[in-house]
Amino acid sequence: MVTEQTIDDILAGAASARDDAPPPGDERYAAYCGELAARLTKHWDAVLAANATDVARARERGLPDSLLDRLGLAEAHLGTLTALAERTRVLLPEATAAGETRTGAGGITARKVAKALGVLLMIYEARPTVTVEGALLPVAVGNVAILRGGNEIAATNRALGAVITESLAAAGLPEGMATVLADTDRKLVRQLLARYDVIDALIPRGSPSLIDYCRTSSAIPVIASGGGVNHLYVDRSADLALAVEIALDSKLTEPTACNTVEMLLAHQDIAVELAESLLGRAEDFALRLDPALVDRVAASPRCQPLEAHDDGREFLDRTLGLRAVAGPAEAVAHIRRHGSRHTEGVVATDRAVADRFLRDVDAAALVVNGSMRLHDGPTMGLGPELSISTGRLHVRGPVGLSALLTHSWAIEGRGAIRGSGGER
Repeated sequence: MVTEQTIDDILAGAASARDDAPPPGDERYAAYCGELAARLTKHWDAVLAANATDVARARERGLPDSLLDRLGLAEAHLGTLTALAERTRVLLPEATAAGETRTGAGGITARKVAKALGVLLMIYEARPTVTVEGALLPVAVGNVAILRGGNEIAATNRALGAVITESLAAAGLPEGMATVLADTDRKLVRQLLARYDVIDALIPRGSPSLIDYCRTSSAIPVIASGGGVNHLYVDRSADLALAVEIALDSKLTEPTACNTVEMLLAHQDIAVELAESLLGRAEDFALRLDPALVDRVAASPRCQPLEAHDDGREFLDRTLGLRAVAGPAEAVAHIRRHGSRHTEGVVATDRAVADRFLRDVDAAALVVNGSMRLHDGPTMGLGPELSISTGRLHVRGPVGLSALLTHSWAIEGRGAIRGSGGER
């Protein structure tokens, strides 16, 4: 449902949909996945037209290319989103299957039963694909989703909201199970963040400032994906050609993604060789070098010295930082100080170095001798994801279908009672 209703109307509709929603595993959710894919295909031209309006307005406002890249849709996105819907449909039986069963005192059985989390509020910025993801994954396992995207994608969200509403109706699900907010007034966000009486979980996706704002402005439990300030430590034992391959894949395959590397931490013995190898291998990126290395690396117009504010920064473009470190201990200390606990990696043939990295670094994913971009639900074999959580409670890493569920314990006995002498 696309809505400009009052806050009370929005939450009343969400609560009603939560109460009327079928339980997880109902066949209507699989039907919804198919209906959404079909209707996205049917109405894609209208979605693209609306998105072109948003992109044009963003250009008129002089918004940076990194933002334009995130908010723009193309024909290829349709295939990605319909494939997401189909994969979700296929995985639903596994995600909602009966859980473990235990036998307790007196022959009772205690069985886990999948339950929806409830009403989820997603606040995100300029990625219209998130609107589809937010209306698909949570709803497919029985949740109600309230979706508030950035002002930059308002027209696109109106078009996508109409598709989502039509898909819910076709599948026989309550219309209020997915609400796309058309109202771009920030006052509405503040009002929603105060409503922990109705909203069960808050999922912010976007910049660190957005996530911090949500965490500090609401009592609603947060499933947060912190900013992608990710590092790759290249040890002196590393295979240099492999390190170059991993670094370039980690940066250039999708420079604005949350699992993209921003800073290379290179052992001081191989830092110059690594920098020159990177510059010689690819021409379509810029390198910010540790000032101590600038005079030692062959001059290139693509090189600039690192500045202090580049530590802990997401460049969100084809820029890669490189700092020299004395060894693994200094690399770990730098990551602890500047990382966002999202994805951290190490390239090393010395197993002791890799094991120390795995032990001493805290992040949602730690990658050894591989691209940072491997931290992704489908790539890891976990299925579609809504975001990557950097928190420790409830879920860490890819937020897939099972992470959008909780459970009840179904306890069954044949007249069993606890009694005064029961176990404690």
